[in-house]
Amino acid sequence: MQVNALFDYGITIGKVMFKKILVANRGEIACRVFRTAKKMGITTVAVYSEADHDALHTESADEAVHIGPAPSTQSYLLIENIIKACKQSGADAVHPGYGFLSENRDFAEALAAQGIVFIGPNSAAIEAMGDKIESKKIAEQAGVNTIPGFTDVLKDGKQAVIVANKIGYPVLLKASAGGGGKGMRIARNDTECRDGFERATNEARSSFGDDRVFVEKFIEQPRHIEIQVIADNEGNTVYLGERECSIQRRHQKVIEEAPSIFIDEQKRREMGEQAVDLARAVDYRSAGTVEFIVDANKSFYFLEMNTRLQVEHPVTEMVTGFDLVELMIRIAAGEKLPFTQRDVRISGWAMESRVYAEDPTRSFLPSTGRLVRYQSPTQDAHVRVDTGVYEGGEVSMYYDPMIAKLVTYGTTRNEAIDRMRRALDEYYIRGVSHNISFLNAVMAHPRFRAGDLTTHFIEEEYPEGFDGLTIDESNKAIFVVSAGIIHHRYARRAKKISGQITGPVGREHERLDRVVVINRQEYEIQIIPVEHGYDVTLKGKVYRVISDWEPGQPLFNAEINGVGICMQVDLIGISYRLIHAGAEIDALVLTQHGARLNRHMLDKAPADLSKFLLSPMPGLLAQLKVSVGDEIKEGEELAVVEAMKMENVLRATQDVVVKAMLAQEGDSLVVDQPIIEFE
Repeated sequence: MQVNALFDYGITIGKVMFKKILVANRGEIACRVFRTAKKMGITTVAVYSEADHDALHTESADEAVHIGPAPSTQSYLLIENIIKACKQSGADAVHPGYGFLSENRDFAEALAAQGIVFIGPNSAAIEAMGDKIESKKIAEQAGVNTIPGFTDVLKDGKQAVIVANKIGYPVLLKASAGGGGKGMRIARNDTECRDGFERATNEARSSFGDDRVFVEKFIEQPRHIEIQVIADNEGNTVYLGERECSIQRRHQKVIEEAPSIFIDEQKRREMGEQAVDLARAVDYRSAGTVEFIVDANKSFYFLEMNTRLQVEHPVTEMVTGFDLVELMIRIAAGEKLPFTQRDVRISGWAMESRVYAEDPTRSFLPSTGRLVRYQSPTQDAHVRVDTGVYEGGEVSMYYDPMIAKLVTYGTTRNEAIDRMRRALDEYYIRGVSHNISFLNAVMAHPRFRAGDLTTHFIEEEYPEGFDGLTIDESNKAIFVVSAGIIHHRYARRAKKISGQITGPVGREHERLDRVVVINRQEYEIQIIPVEHGYDVTLKGKVYRVISDWEPGQPLFNAEINGVGICMQVDLIGISYRLIHAGAEIDALVLTQHGARLNRHMLDKAPADLSKFLLSPMPGLLAQLKVSVGDEIKEGEELAVVEAMKMENVLRATQDVVVKAMLAQEGDSLVVDQPIIEFE
């Protein structure tokens, strides 16, 4: 059932569709809205800061208007600049996307005062649901299940401790105006509570200009499950099923799916009906999401309502067939919902992976820089890529480091997962660090495939952080065999470059004996060219390899014993860096004689940086907690670095004495920049 077909009836007579829509946002969500608007025949307008002059969203719109300097506080968050852009372009409606001004009542009212339609809910609903304290009170009055807690604003850390002890640890300190994981801290004792209050308050003030913080009971072993609602101006409100968003780190969603493997039809109906009741309680219109925390017994509690389009909306679109952006636009234009609750069907399964410019091996700290190479997976009915970047573009330090949302569909959950793993293998990004290998490792994790999820999954399964996926000897064969074929293809090309390279590359049908070296471990292989491919023998087992890969191609696509694989290939010196299914290895392919010589090569010792505190990310040095001569104990705070509006506390990993300060508060830091030197 497709939304376009549904809109063939039920359109309110006399309403006029918008002629020009401005998207008050950037990146992938701006590009996403433009696609639907253009499909509907509506002219589109982009806005951009100085940092986004050459961004993809500015190229994707019919028009683009400059709105200010790079910092969002001077561009995307300035209401008057957006209003000016609307007047300059003649836009008669604005879609806010998510983030920035999407849940700002003043913005919605300012647009209305200028006769410009806000494609979203009414301003009263935005205000009511935007305040987590007030929204919880409204939810209680509407009969929605809520988490036990203290719904008044905390005055200071001392009061936070008193209230936390009354509720009982663990507790969750939350910014009232928060979202996206900012302004949230878990506390399990008084010390963590006082520190958490300070951190949550600072982050809330920095991110939202509102430092109010409250506290509620922290639910152990929770799942994060949300309900998509849609409502028109005539009071018709329906829910479009649920999304499972439990794979998170620092309260930031990483992987989402629809439906949830944990929710049955009865529980879906209960959660959906409560979400609808809440929407009706605030006279809601447009698309919105009611988020719940669900415990191991399937008891669910209201978390918050997001009065905007969610980042993860594509998974709902894939399993319902509805275009949520089109629904939002038509509702804002005065049309009524052309379907009822009974028309909604959930079909198949969809997975979404958030591809970020970040380094999973450094606690997922953001990465910035230019996308030197960028090749997204092939898109079809089962694979969708929502992105706002392109090869040669830049991931800026000023904004969220999301590169794209990768979405896959399958008739079953396992099919959607398998397609996601293949698509992640095909996603080739160079120039910035990214989390693709981590996402693939999660997809392969037995616990994830079993659907045994909580919001603590990442910290429980990767307590020491992610340092790449370890592969056992039985799975290493695919890398060894692939390295052998890749090397043979390079050697064959070298042979064809007349007079430039000489050496024993072998006749076309001659057996080649090679040694593949991975982490000093040697694997002897024999390669025999056969019709349409190669037979590679490793430890007595023959692998038939069929591939049309040529040197220089970033993806090695092949069939190995009839099973299709995709492996990313980089030539690093004379070694091959191979990335597949979340694992990354460096393979050196040598002749027998070369392998004997290689055994005598010494490994270069890494530089000793133990006497320095290095910045683990690009960001602002917000605070220095120590001075020259201070004796610091292990675990004590050294500095606070702010990146992407998040405060990151750097602590001593051992007892040290401060020798010198190499940076000052307010400095902009790059990755691995020395901040403090120790004796």
